[in-house]
Amino acid sequence: MASRILTGFLILFMIGSSNSLISTKDLNPPAPKAISDLKETIVKGLGLQGDDFKISGFDLRDALVGHSVAYEFHVEIDNKVLPFKLLEDVNRWEYVDLPIFRTKDPSESGEENSLVENRRSEEPVLPVLAPFQLAGPMELWIQDANDMRLSLPHDVDAGVLKKVILADGAVVTVKGAKSVSLRQPLDLPLPLNRTHNGFASSLLSLANRLRHASRTQMAPLLSLRIVGPTSLTSPSSPSSSSSSSSDKKLKLKRLAPGLVELSSLVEIEEGFTTMWPMVSINGSNANLRGFERLLYSVLGAKAKEEGWLKLVKAEASAQTFVKMGFEVEKKLKEGDGVVWEGIPAWRTKPKSVKMHFEVLGKVEGDKVVPERVVQVDPIIVEDSVAPNVLMGNMTMSRTPIVHAPSSFFTL
Repeated sequence: MASRILTGFLILFMIGSSNSLISTKDLNPPAPKAISDLKETIVKGLGLQGDDFKISGFDLRDALVGHSVAYEFHVEIDNKVLPFKLLEDVNRWEYVDLPIFRTKDPSESGEENSLVENRRSEEPVLPVLAPFQLAGPMELWIQDANDMRLSLPHDVDAGVLKKVILADGAVVTVKGAKSVSLRQPLDLPLPLNRTHNGFASSLLSLANRLRHASRTQMAPLLSLRIVGPTSLTSPSSPSSSSSSSSDKKLKLKRLAPGLVELSSLVEIEEGFTTMWPMVSINGSNANLRGFERLLYSVLGAKAKEEGWLKLVKAEASAQTFVKMGFEVEKKLKEGDGVVWEGIPAWRTKPKSVKMHFEVLGKVEGDKVVPERVVQVDPIIVEDSVAPNVLMGNMTMSRTPIVHAPSSFFTL
């Protein structure tokens, strides 16, 4: 009898131990390296030192993932380089299982491990820029040359394309690009002239002057780099007539291995409607007008003076962003400047203060680079006080009796 009781006790002990191990594993999963590196960067950025603080949060179950377009410009004025970063609003935040958020469990093996690998093989779709149109004269350097596709309007086997020259009048539609950037610094003439209301006329006028200067030079003035598996296609014709569609065809000329030139007889109408070289951008574009106002605020009086403005860097890239919250708890010490005015004397004074933050990070390879860290207000908890505390610990026998006025409808 005693042996049966001992055996049952051991079985229950083993079951309890296994359940406790499972629950501990689920509640405290190992943090991925991307999150641990992000945490370390934020601690350094906030200037937290010593053992008087504790940082918590960074729960991957609450992490939101979104895609957006980031613009980065470096403008040189009077031998001073001014960096600018602009970010479009994220249209939609989702819960996505990113590869950098996954941790490899050494206990996974056999059939269970194969199931995990099959589930992880479904990688999320990387963001790309929306299709845009480029017009010559200019040159394009293709970083992912092996994944380049050329269609005029049908697919053309031009080999591995590393460089494409767009002659004057040639227009292509770029699809699938991850980023487009300026390869060489570009000198922009001043002053900026405003001649038309309702459009970003200063930038459009500047673009027309640059296009005219490019036509008069032997080599293309503008050089761009395109990153990502990309396709260059002829722009679709708005008309279905055969003459119109034939005018849209581009002529291919092979200049060297990996180098081709695209030309066309179509001329781009000059005016204040589209911006060269990105002719798919209208002059009334909100981002274009916003950048014009930013440029005027930086230049000030120099915008109306003769001179030059150097564009050192210009890049537009599709980025993946992560948004998550965390909490910092700091111990209160003398000299922290905490004011206890308005707090009753009977209430216990807190020994620490909690601050809630939200971090917006950009995914770069296997890292998350913090772009913005802001403090947020936590959910306010309603304060409840016992009735005897409100009455000053007065007993009911001492509470004054108040008789309400009688009503004419009382029987």
